[in-house]
Amino acid sequence: MISRRKQSYPISQELRHYLRRYGRNVEIPTIYDDLQRFTGGIPYEDPRGDETLWLSVMYSPEERTPLYEALTAIYIQLKAGKSGDRADLSDHLEVERIDFAEFGNSRPFRIRIRNKYNDNFDHYYVKRADASRVYGLELEHILSPNRINYLVFGNTLIEEHIAGVPGDRFISAYLPRPEINRVRIAKEFVKFNQRCFAHLLGDMRTVNYIVDITPDFEETQYRVRPIDFDQQSYEGSLKIYLAQFFPDNSPIVELVRSELNAETINQYKVEERTIIGRRKIVAARRLNMLFDAMRFEELAPADHVSQLSEELAQHHDNPAAFALCRTMGDLIETHLGLIVEKD
Repeated sequence: MISRRKQSYPISQELRHYLRRYGRNVEIPTIYDDLQRFTGGIPYEDPRGDETLWLSVMYSPEERTPLYEALTAIYIQLKAGKSGDRADLSDHLEVERIDFAEFGNSRPFRIRIRNKYNDNFDHYYVKRADASRVYGLELEHILSPNRINYLVFGNTLIEEHIAGVPGDRFISAYLPRPEINRVRIAKEFVKFNQRCFAHLLGDMRTVNYIVDITPDFEETQYRVRPIDFDQQSYEGSLKIYLAQFFPDNSPIVELVRSELNAETINQYKVEERTIIGRRKIVAARRLNMLFDAMRFEELAPADHVSQLSEELAQHHDNPAAFALCRTMGDLIETHLGLIVEKD
């Protein structure tokens, strides 16, 4: 279904202008290439002792000190920005561990930052900047209920950690629990699927989203959030942008079928499309500036654009709307307009 290795696309001048306008493009150390000079590593096991795809990496003494100082400064910039007090923060923050993952296209580094006063820790990610991934982060920030914190400078992309239960673990360890509110989970997955489809964020397999669980005064609330934006409007098949077609989401698909009837599913889709439409109106200036850059970008092979254009035209039963679309930016803007006008 998915291309084996997604092509990476550079950040254009138009996109950089947009990122500067909205505080995303700030001067930070372009650290990604430096992080690749690790001298060794050991497999990382999670707190339960299970093996993961991450490798905890090590650096030579002469590399380690300046690298860790730069990583601490980046964390402070990500969290505190230009706060006048941020210079003091480096005194009690330190890099505790660096993990590397060779899977996927982003080949990320995960940085664990520890507070020396109370041993509290946090994480963030360092990736190679890719235009389509940045567009995915921005569209999620603008059109979803989720705020995204990230920075771009040169070829380096810094992403804040998104906390929650990974989708695969949620399905295996949480879904069978008797106290789980199955109706609420089914409702949230319908809405999550609609949000991702609205701005064509693909590859929402269980490893690419988390479930945020929040106790409420009467019932527990659930929110599903994407954590991987690598497949933002890249593939040609429409099914890539609909999470229900991925086999590892089958337990959730069956849950939706068992707990919700067709009328209720449609109700939740309409609700989500309405909210997306309202966000689109509120953020119209920002979204228009983003599309002004995106519609002229090459973000996918031409055959992917052509295939997706045909399938979207068929989905909306509106070939004329997509007849002049030449880029993924064109397709998203047209598709999003039709989605929010549907009701």
